[in-house]
Amino acid sequence: MDPMLPRPFRVIRAKAEIAGTATVDLAPVDGPAPAFAPGQFNMLYAFGVGEIPVSISGDAGRTGIITHTTRSVGLTSAAIVALKEGDMVGLRGPFGSSWPVAAAKGRHALFVAGGLGLAPLRPAIYHVLTNRADYAGLTVIYGARAPDEVLYETELNDWRKRPDMRVEVTVDHARPGWTGRVGVVTTLIPRALAGVDPSRVEAYICGPEIMMRFTVQTLEGLGIGSDRCWISMERSMKCAVGFCGHCQFGGDFVCKDGPVFRHDRVAARIGVKEL
Repeated sequence: MDPMLPRPFRVIRAKAEIAGTATVDLAPVDGPAPAFAPGQFNMLYAFGVGEIPVSISGDAGRTGIITHTTRSVGLTSAAIVALKEGDMVGLRGPFGSSWPVAAAKGRHALFVAGGLGLAPLRPAIYHVLTNRADYAGLTVIYGARAPDEVLYETELNDWRKRPDMRVEVTVDHARPGWTGRVGVVTTLIPRALAGVDPSRVEAYICGPEIMMRFTVQTLEGLGIGSDRCWISMERSMKCAVGFCGHCQFGGDFVCKDGPVFRHDRVAARIGVKEL
């Protein structure tokens, strides 16, 4: 199939999340839904408006449905956030690299997310939960700017109740009624990993680039090497197949060599202005 040709998908469920953010479940109308690996993305086309890359945020084990969580930051994303049940969109994909969680059996899976960065990590968390006996441990650390910006709050609360995983949530700025933790996500990492052998930790990180850089620095200080930290870049993607060059990142194209990279591969480039 032509990777530049969108397939028609129908919205079978639309759910408002936090302000300006919605999750849609999509089903194809012309055949089976494509299989995907946690961390990959699709190109979503709002008819008559435009096309944007959006990470897949659903369970890879749930066949027939593709789930995306999108924040309204422009005309196309606003159109996708406004979708209702029964509406149609175009979809190309999946594209890109994935979180290597399946290769981390026997290790402690650590997920650190900031803001909307929890959405691209969610399929990988689902994978570990489905295969929980294959992993030595599971920790999820999530940070939002404010209590009313906590994504998937109900699901986070459900995960927190499970005895086989640890979940820590923090916000940058508390508001009346908030009884949880306050501060950046990096402040939670040493406490959350207390008693965990750092040589057995595999870390998966997604959020603003500055947050990812400081998270890796914190993990390195605990003895978790950069070669065991995976990040999702997700920037400047336009065509998804490496043709247009918009997402060139040094010698890599984020759309086809990423969006998931092992941190030590790209560490020298992260933070370089205009790159």
